[in-house]
This record gives sequence, C-alpha cells and structure tokens, in this order.
Amino acid sequence: MFDVSHMRVVDLKGAGVRGFLRMLLANNVDKLTTPGKALYSCMLLESGGVIDDLIVYFINEQWFRMVVNAATAGKDITWIKRQAARHAPELDIADHPELALIAVQGPHARTKVWEALPGSRQLTENLVPFCAVEMGTMFIARTGYTGEDGFEIMIPAKAAPYFWATLAEKGVKPIGLGARDTLRLEAGMNLYGQDMDESISPLEAGLAWTVDLKSERDFIGKPALLANPPARKMVGLVLLDRGVLRSHQKVLTPHGEGEITSGSFSPTLDKSIAFARVPQQVQAGDSVQVAIRDKMLSARVVKYPFVRNGKVLV
Repeated sequence: MFDVSHMRVVDLKGAGVRGFLRMLLANNVDKLTTPGKALYSCMLLESGGVIDDLIVYFINEQWFRMVVNAATAGKDITWIKRQAARHAPELDIADHPELALIAVQGPHARTKVWEALPGSRQLTENLVPFCAVEMGTMFIARTGYTGEDGFEIMIPAKAAPYFWATLAEKGVKPIGLGARDTLRLEAGMNLYGQDMDESISPLEAGLAWTVDLKSERDFIGKPALLANPPARKMVGLVLLDRGVLRSHQKVLTPHGEGEITSGSFSPTLDKSIAFARVPQQVQAGDSVQVAIRDKMLSARVVKYPFVRNGKVLV
C-alpha cells in the first residue's frame, strides 16, 4: 500500500460540465457514459505542451471528478478555474484537500481491501478496471500506477490512519514512492515533470493514444498538435552493459541524438531500463549507445511496457 494523499481530488459540477471537459482535455470525455467510468488524459496549453496528466471519472451528467498530480495541483486548479470563467462560468469547481488517497496494489490487493473494509466486496467485486464506485464517504477506484491490479481509495483524511492500520493488520505491506516509481517505469507509465511537461507534446511523450484528433471536437492545444507533427517519439531501453540508466543521459542512435527521460534498475528484469525520447526513425530492436559518466554503454530499443502484472514482456 502507498500513501498518495498528496494527489488532489477536484470535483467539477454543473449542467455544462461535459461540454467544458470536451474542450479542456485532449482525450474525449464522450467515451464516459457509465457512472464511475474513468479516463486518462492530458490537459494541454494552447502550444500543445502538457500542463498535467490526470484521471477523470464520470459520476453523472452534472458531476465529473478529477485526480491531478500533487506538484501541479495549484497550477492545474488555477488553469481549470480560469478556463471555466471564460467558457462555463456556471460550473462549481472544488478541490478536496480533506480527502486522503491510499493505493493498495498487487495480485491480492482486492482480497485484502475486502477484508479491511466490511461491505466493500459486494460493491466492488464486479468492478472492472478503470471504474469506481462510491461507498459512503469513500470513493473506491480499480485504478493504480503500478501495472498491478488493485484499488485507489479516496477516504476522509481523519479516517485514513485507522484504515491504514487495518490494512497493515491484514498483512498489507507499506511501501514507499521510490518503489512505486520503479513499478510505474516497468509498467510503461509516464511521470509528469520527467517524461513530459509544458514544453513537450503528448505526441512526443508516448501518449498519442490519449489524444483524440479524429473527432470534430475542438480542444485546447489541438491546432498546435495538428500543425506540429512530432519529430521525436518515446521508446523503451534495456541496458546490455553493467550500469544504471538515469534521466538526462544522452542516447546516441544511427538517426541522431536522444535523451533518457526516466531510468532505473528493474528488479523484475534484473537489468537497468529507461524511457528515452529519440528521433522518429528509431525502431524496436535497434542498438543504441548511452553516455553514462565517461563511458558509452550499449542498450537495446524495446517497445514498453517492460512488465505487466508481474510478467516480463520484453
């Protein structure tokens, strides 16, 4: 279990909320029609750079819920309120620092949560991934940032210590954000501020699958994305030599230079792995060189994710 209470919950309510989010987000909230269903999306500047990546939940036609990153929460909320003032002033936008967020992840995560939360099994046993349900003052989502199954549970902060202690009694091990970072890298999940930021298009961050450019819907950043086809793309790297891949290391390819955005040692692969932004011509299977201190070490380009549900995929 991870304490991710630094994440921020933002509720958007009002009759025009769906239309507002169709304009605000790069992914299309029209995909959300079932209560509790979640969608991963980026929120973009007019330039096409990423303000933040987030999850948005559909509760009902007058209520959508977002979970945004901690480091960007202030600017996210300011941006959302500024856009709402221009396009949907009738909306009520409220963030919830009084809510804690505890993630329970792993092959037995759901069973352990059911043991710790009486009554939760009946509500969540048939909950499919990327969906959520309310349980009293709690909000239980079958989501996570680890590539494993599990729940992310929003709970009033005053109740969080007791819930945490109850999970511990059931045998759920506390784990830190460093381990979570290793898991998300193995699972091929971007980290805001490393793999993308306001200077990077989602099309150059491996997030084209989260951007809806096909529908006639307009959204902030769409004209810039259409006008600027990506010159680079995100790939996975597996280091073939001894060493550890880290962010900002230079990557030399036959097609030009690239850079590692996230890197670490993978306990599952027993090798160092990374994301790298490289020229478009680079393909899975290519050999590249990475500058680590004063050495050039060999790495293989792969298609990520590296690991999913504990199984090696590369």
